[in-house]
Amino acid sequence: MLRLRCLLLCLTIHFAAVAAAFFKPFNVSYDHRALIIDGNRRMLISAGIHYPRATPQMWPDLIAKSKEGGADVIQTYAFWSGHEPQRGQYYFEGRYDIVKFVKLVGASGLYLHLRIGPYVCAEWNFGGFPVWLRDIPGIEFRTNNAPFKEEMQRFVKKMVDLMQEEELFCWQGGPVIMLQIENEYGNMESSYGQRGKEYVKWAAEMALGLGAGVPWVMCKQVDAPGSIIDACNGYYCDGYKSNSYNKPILWTEDWDGWYASWGGRLPHRPVEDLAFAVARFFQRGGSFQNYYMYFGGTNFGRTSGGPFYITSYDYDAPIDEYGLLSEPKWGHLKDLHAAIKLCEPALVAADSPDYIKLGPKQEAHVYGSTVHTKGLNFTWFGRSQSQCSAFLANIDEHRSASVTFLGQTYNLPPWSVSILPDCRNVVFNTAKVGAQTSIKRVNSDLPLPVISENKNLYTMKPWMTLEEPIGIWSENNFTVRGILEHLNVTKDHSDYLWHITRIFVSDEDISFWEESNISPAITIDSMRDVLRVFVNGQLTGSVIGHWVKVVQPVRFVKGYNDLLLLTQTVGLQNYGAFLEKDGAGFRGHVKLTGFKNGDIDLSTSLWTYQVGLKGEFFKIYTVEENEKAGWAELSLDADPSTFTWYKTYFDSPAGTDPVALNLGSMGKGQAWVNGHHIGRYWTLVAPKDGCQEICDYRGAYNSDKCTTNCGKPTQTWYHIPRSWLQASSNLLVIFEEIGGNPFEISINSRAVGTICAQVSESHYPPVQKWFSPSFIDEKGRINDRTPEIHLQCQDGFIISSIEFASYGSPQGRCQKFSQGNCHASNSFSIVSEACLGKNSCSVRVSNLVFGDDPCRGIVKTLAVEARCRSLPTFGFSQL
Repeated sequence: MLRLRCLLLCLTIHFAAVAAAFFKPFNVSYDHRALIIDGNRRMLISAGIHYPRATPQMWPDLIAKSKEGGADVIQTYAFWSGHEPQRGQYYFEGRYDIVKFVKLVGASGLYLHLRIGPYVCAEWNFGGFPVWLRDIPGIEFRTNNAPFKEEMQRFVKKMVDLMQEEELFCWQGGPVIMLQIENEYGNMESSYGQRGKEYVKWAAEMALGLGAGVPWVMCKQVDAPGSIIDACNGYYCDGYKSNSYNKPILWTEDWDGWYASWGGRLPHRPVEDLAFAVARFFQRGGSFQNYYMYFGGTNFGRTSGGPFYITSYDYDAPIDEYGLLSEPKWGHLKDLHAAIKLCEPALVAADSPDYIKLGPKQEAHVYGSTVHTKGLNFTWFGRSQSQCSAFLANIDEHRSASVTFLGQTYNLPPWSVSILPDCRNVVFNTAKVGAQTSIKRVNSDLPLPVISENKNLYTMKPWMTLEEPIGIWSENNFTVRGILEHLNVTKDHSDYLWHITRIFVSDEDISFWEESNISPAITIDSMRDVLRVFVNGQLTGSVIGHWVKVVQPVRFVKGYNDLLLLTQTVGLQNYGAFLEKDGAGFRGHVKLTGFKNGDIDLSTSLWTYQVGLKGEFFKIYTVEENEKAGWAELSLDADPSTFTWYKTYFDSPAGTDPVALNLGSMGKGQAWVNGHHIGRYWTLVAPKDGCQEICDYRGAYNSDKCTTNCGKPTQTWYHIPRSWLQASSNLLVIFEEIGGNPFEISINSRAVGTICAQVSESHYPPVQKWFSPSFIDEKGRINDRTPEIHLQCQDGFIISSIEFASYGSPQGRCQKFSQGNCHASNSFSIVSEACLGKNSCSVRVSNLVFGDDPCRGIVKTLAVEARCRSLPTFGFSQL
């Protein structure tokens, strides 16, 4: 199915290219209710996908899965630092081929919302600003500053002109329907005073003056000027109101997860709460909602912001970092989107909903015909129905509620919304999850022989090793008096900056330390992100923190001593005011304390500086250069070594499943595969406490609620895109800073191994049935209310076994199911017959299916756990 999907998409792209347009040209405007596309108000679901966080080979499938999940729009930032790595030198290739990405979106029949910014935040290095920007004389970011405004306007104009030249705006037949200028500036505006207010007005006028011909938005900008739509970002935006009656209510960032930091827990947002937030938004007048993120992806290379944000940007999104569906989040939201689309005719017809209070914490919002005016008709799926849709909400965090609406009784679970497309029948409730749960597995059945003690890493050659010089390694070093700011020296071309000076220690100093029982120490007023201290080539200590004070004891010998400081960045600051002043390395005084004649001010000493690593400079991680480096074979009994390069070769796992590198046995460093930088790694462990085994979705969400992974390394698996691999002899290069065991590294494919679903008689029929003309009769009655359980393996897989099946009162959850007191004895055979050997299957949750009522008087549930296995690929080419 995946190959067929990609083939169809390729054909679509071909025909679209011939036609030179993806749509018949149309205009986009707006009123107080919604965006107006080609003359029609629309309720729009948007999926956030950042093109550089995936490969071009992944884009078609990500877009297709977004569309299948119910998205109308793809949203992305434009990443300035990637497109203009050097001032005036633009780059639009590979993962930064934004034109290709936008065309793929158009070819799929989806629209695109392009957030130019050019400040993006996005947990991206330096907030998306190129680091060279801070070196422009007199520049101040994001304020009424002429040098900044000149550079910003030049890039924004470049992106608008590029879209127009490629005929990608909707009025040209392209998919781009909306743009964004700036990003969450409202949080920073007060820091800049009057100049901030002037900057907002300038940014709006500049953007509008570029003639893009589509609406512009500013998110988190309550004072967005008149012709710019202000928009909401947050976990909940149902109470948001635009700053003008003439503007619609837009939700540009619905945070469906959160990012993670090294040594931190992994955030998880329950889908019941996420669906509740989305339903409430449309219930209370919203019209455009975007998931941030729908696919998070990977911070390849050194693009992760921070400091200390991990390489994965999975974000607990509906599509995971590897491109696999995260269930039940993807499936439950797909049903939600279908339910909202069923309501769209009524939602766009009404300027505002009618509000009905149903209880102390229960309420209804009705669109179209109201309780008092029920005569308005329209043709809906071939039938005449009342143009009326309703949302019934129970915002009580603890209790279910029984409410009466239009003469009928409805049971509302706590913290939930029921959606009634026809103001009578419930199609969907946000707290009733019928979508399957998918458990992903790591496949270890790699086919090649092993040349190591570890059976998970299939290598063709042994591990090789190479020591990185500590300190000065080239003639490109330079000596100056004083401590230089880290970024002013490195220009962010490397994480690493070496500083070396020479310290003289007298006999009197040695005696003073011995008599006083004290040790000298290096003290630094403030430092970020990582500091390594070496004395005479030996590592003395390390400090980790974000602008923290340093007091690091050191041990000197009599005479001259080489004091070496290595400062490291782990992602530049991506959020906050005055980013250009943030910098890296040291702030304040740097001195040595504890000497007999007083402290030594190192800020006035002569320092020699060396940028980066020798291995970096000579690109020993590339296929072309690695053999020139003088590697030596690594013995199995070698001790873990610091500041060491390792390399080996491996064959790709069979099939087309995503591939990951397990670096759990390593410490901290960076990794490359065939010259592609897959990111930084670090095995910092999350706190042991603070996680919840079972998460209660009820109540307002925050990033510390429902966290997972306590007591484990924050990240051990690192994505290797299939397109970066060849069938055999793939070069893996690791730079390790603090010591690790490369023999325990494994390379494995990932797939959905187990799927589960649990649906009761109290669930609703599948949402998709509502789109069938025969589902509702002429009197608005549902012909068949039977719920169904649906199971589906990923493309190229079939259901190979049924591990559990029980119709009755099963207990537990996926992988922990057990039979209850009530159980239909033929449950296993019924499910097996319906599902085994198929990619997907459905089973009706009904006594009729299982032959009889196994226990009268209770609501029955069908719970199923199944396993998926892959089908042979028969030599199909890999993505």
